[in-house]
Amino acid sequence: MTLLHEQTTTTAAASFTEAEVALLPTGAVEQHGPALPLGTDFLAAEAIAHAVDEAETDVQTVTLPTLPVGVSAHHRQFHGTLWTEPETFAAYVRDVTASVASHGIRKVVAVNGHGGNDEALNSAARAVRADGTAFLAPWHWFSDLGGLEEELFEQDGVGHADAVESSMVYAVAADLLREAALEDAEADAADSWGRTVHGAEVGFDTADFSASGAVGSPTEASRENGEKLFEHATTELAALVEWLADREFEALLPEPHR
Repeated sequence: MTLLHEQTTTTAAASFTEAEVALLPTGAVEQHGPALPLGTDFLAAEAIAHAVDEAETDVQTVTLPTLPVGVSAHHRQFHGTLWTEPETFAAYVRDVTASVASHGIRKVVAVNGHGGNDEALNSAARAVRADGTAFLAPWHWFSDLGGLEEELFEQDGVGHADAVESSMVYAVAADLLREAALEDAEADAADSWGRTVHGAEVGFDTADFSASGAVGSPTEASRENGEKLFEHATTELAALVEWLADREFEALLPEPHR
């Protein structure tokens, strides 16, 4: 596994010469109810990136240091939550991507574990592509589960600290999951994300609609289902990495740069 922060400047030179795609784990340090760790999102992203980096494939990758704190102000009423503004996060991701590109790797995947980062990651991706610096692909492990959420949990999509996320924690950081608190998380959880009144969105923060911070049914989580989710996510990310590696960099840029 090629973790950039474990390299020396000499070995990094060789790694950047050999690697075709860089993996940038991103996530959040935010509440995930009483049962899951604050680092749930970045722990999942990091573990998936590391697994793909370790896999024996034809594509060489290098994994960059994780960006743990994300866009999480909507969880701010819950203790332990850290956050940054979307513009700050987008600028940070742009700078890191530009740094990587300056060393020769111009294809980067943001391996993301936090939905609140979506807009900022898309903004960063558009910016580095528009100026021809790099091609950044935002990828979220939960965005396409291949129907597993329905098959395993009989739910549509992913909530927050729900059965899907709790199962993933079983797979990547089981020692940090507090099983005894899963029932408390579910007892005070919301059934769905947000709160509307007469068609108007009035639930801007998680605390507006969930007393525990969870959304969904965390008690339905299991280690077995977590392994299935993890395997699916790593397979999808590996396929994306191969897709990127097969394409000429210039073909990934917008028309003015071709």
